[in-house]
Amino acid sequence: MNNAQANQHLSIVTTADGSKTIYNALVGENYHSKHGALQESLHVFVHSGLEFFLEKSGQSTANVLEVGFGTGLNFLLSADYCNQHKASINYTGIEAYPLTQELIAATGYEQYVTPASWQSFLENYESALQKPVDINNAKLRVAQSTLANFTTDDLFDVIYFDAFAAIHQPEMWSDEAIKHTLQFLKPGGIFVTYAITGNLKRCIKALGLKVEKAPGAPGKREMLRAISV
Repeated sequence: MNNAQANQHLSIVTTADGSKTIYNALVGENYHSKHGALQESLHVFVHSGLEFFLEKSGQSTANVLEVGFGTGLNFLLSADYCNQHKASINYTGIEAYPLTQELIAATGYEQYVTPASWQSFLENYESALQKPVDINNAKLRVAQSTLANFTTDDLFDVIYFDAFAAIHQPEMWSDEAIKHTLQFLKPGGIFVTYAITGNLKRCIKALGLKVEKAPGAPGKREMLRAISV
């Protein structure tokens, strides 16, 4: 399936907090929580992941890996957070079926970040699918790859695991997929995801990480954060 074919099955929808996301009819799920795309992204990934790491480590830069780049909302909000807090971010997204620039432009996410960040993101998005690009204080690369086929020599301070839910894509939540993902996490690094299940906790604990239950975003009681020790 090429990008054009995949995008034929996508439509813009509005979530409970007024922010927009994209519904994928092939998968049967939204790219973000129906309870609030913006709230989920800020709570689970920016605050519980990136901000938690920067405050815990005392660093002013973070290398972030996102499994499921999707609309780019997590990147935009993370880069904006770093810009506000005088930090820098090197961001790698994994996305098997990248969205078109036109569809991303229709999300309305420009209202959540600075005009300069939004414009630079749209102008450089397609280039980021081929090579690292600079977007204000951020460096972005989007690897057009499945998770299973993704490889890199880089290690990351924070991993955002934002795959579609296990009921729709169980292979993304298998022990093998989680183990493959966590090999890219630095010692002391943080792994965050919106979901928390017994199997996921057992898998991550077996890999030697410390698992924490944290309050979830709207619509979910809990989320999972794990720390590489």
